[in-house]
Amino acid sequence: MLGLTLWDWVALAVYFFIILAIGIWTARRVANTSDFFIGGRRFGKVMMVFFAFGAGTSGNDAVGVSSKTYVGGMSGIWFQWLWLFCTPFYWLISPVFRRMRALTTGDYFEQRYDGSVAGLYTFVGIGLLTVNIGVLQLGAASMIEALTGGAVNRYAAVLVMTVLFLFYGLAGGLAAAIITDFLQGILTLVLSFLLIPYALNAVGGFAGLHAGIKDPNMFSLVAPGEINLFYIVMLCTSALVGIVTQPHTMGTCAAGRTELDGQVGFAAGNLLKRFCTVAWMLVGLCGVVMFAGQSPAMEPDLVYGAVAQRLLPAIMPGLVGIFLAALVASLQSSCDAFMVSCSALFTQNFYRRWLVRDKPDKHYVLVGRLAALVVVCAAVLFSFLAKDVPSGLVWFFKLQALMGAAFWLGLFWRRTTVAGAWAATLVGFAILAGTSLPQFHAWAVDHLPETMIWNGRFRDSWQIAAYLSGAFLSGILVSLVTPRVDKAKLDRLYACLRTPVQPGETHHPEPFTLPEGVEVPPARKLVNHPDFEIPVPSRLSVGGFLFFWAWVALLIGFVYWLSGVGA
Repeated sequence: MLGLTLWDWVALAVYFFIILAIGIWTARRVANTSDFFIGGRRFGKVMMVFFAFGAGTSGNDAVGVSSKTYVGGMSGIWFQWLWLFCTPFYWLISPVFRRMRALTTGDYFEQRYDGSVAGLYTFVGIGLLTVNIGVLQLGAASMIEALTGGAVNRYAAVLVMTVLFLFYGLAGGLAAAIITDFLQGILTLVLSFLLIPYALNAVGGFAGLHAGIKDPNMFSLVAPGEINLFYIVMLCTSALVGIVTQPHTMGTCAAGRTELDGQVGFAAGNLLKRFCTVAWMLVGLCGVVMFAGQSPAMEPDLVYGAVAQRLLPAIMPGLVGIFLAALVASLQSSCDAFMVSCSALFTQNFYRRWLVRDKPDKHYVLVGRLAALVVVCAAVLFSFLAKDVPSGLVWFFKLQALMGAAFWLGLFWRRTTVAGAWAATLVGFAILAGTSLPQFHAWAVDHLPETMIWNGRFRDSWQIAAYLSGAFLSGILVSLVTPRVDKAKLDRLYACLRTPVQPGETHHPEPFTLPEGVEVPPARKLVNHPDFEIPVPSRLSVGGFLFFWAWVALLIGFVYWLSGVGA
């Protein structure tokens, strides 16, 4: 029975029946591209919280954090906490996306620059999420292999899970993703923490952790090895620069009924993930003690699943099946959102823009479904080629900020030009590609300071610093010497961005189009200069921003305290 009991299979069957029913039900409600790509903008705060949590959380995250913790200690938590310092900014970012009145982030690049920059973003965004889906699948499949004691090969698991999330994602679009995320989010939350008491009991509690792990650096949040303070700073900077250009961000911010629905969902949903990251880190630490001296040595990617496989059957029959259902749920909740975002990008910003115009909405929904299928096939290929989950995650972290400079410069500085956006992206990519070559690493070892080298390679942290600096600097310099974007085009964009979404405002025939009769509020800017568009934040924005910073401080303080418990 592939390493599972009858009760495990019953639990899996119940879960898959529910998902099948949701896919069929939501497919009947897809009437147009707004329904398929953005869920009809009809979801409230609770659904948006679980959508943001589900889209941003998967079994891959648990695998990556526990794997990195198993190898390097508590500092491995930063493989997901790199987003921690971004969380307060999510409160500020969400209304910007909602006010675009757009289906994709590509629509922003079209209105801010032109169709060529939107086309560039389309292929960068699709490539980014293809890599991400592939890494997610590999992480979840690695856990399934461990949970079944090797009875199910990870690559076979990838194919099975792909079929599952393809079905209801293609059928129901983003609405199916949001509805299933409610169920999947609850399962992921419960099972993220279910292992903790049993894993700690198996190693003798926190005192047993300290007794079994002799290296004090394993209990440091900032270790002297790979994940040092500068590494953390650069990962967090890259995350903040790049979060706005991840294609699924439009859906997680703008599928709510109101701006506040999106704000609460995006910020609070991701804060939930920060709590779960602590649980995944603790499982990795417990794995260090549980598998010490094991021969052959435990593969880091299999640690989380192996801990679950050892402990869950003794707790309750069928619990491994529920754990597997939660794992598949977490994968599906991320991959279907990413898949729909990719199909929206291709359909809206390439196919509809450059190839076939003025067709009925049903035609573009069909094209979106076919595009999603192609993207997922490419993601499966990447999951077969990736060496392991942490290395795949590092590539995602690097690639996700490629068009961040073009987005942020264009948002706050009117002087940014089309040529500047292209220069920022291409120069950033050239630096990233060049510093990834083996020849460069060999040169770096001989010519650069030791602080910039790790394990015979140019450090990832310095690579990120180099390409982000190059991207922003080239974008600014090229913009200063190239023709401006048309003033009327920019006036329309900034007028839309400072006009709050009206009650009952859901579907928009064109991006950056205000409803009839809506008065555009006057500009209130922090910098009184015609080229800068940095708005004065509202009291609600400032209050929410400070509230989430308080949670960030509490979380860091809690984990720091946790590192000394039982010492």
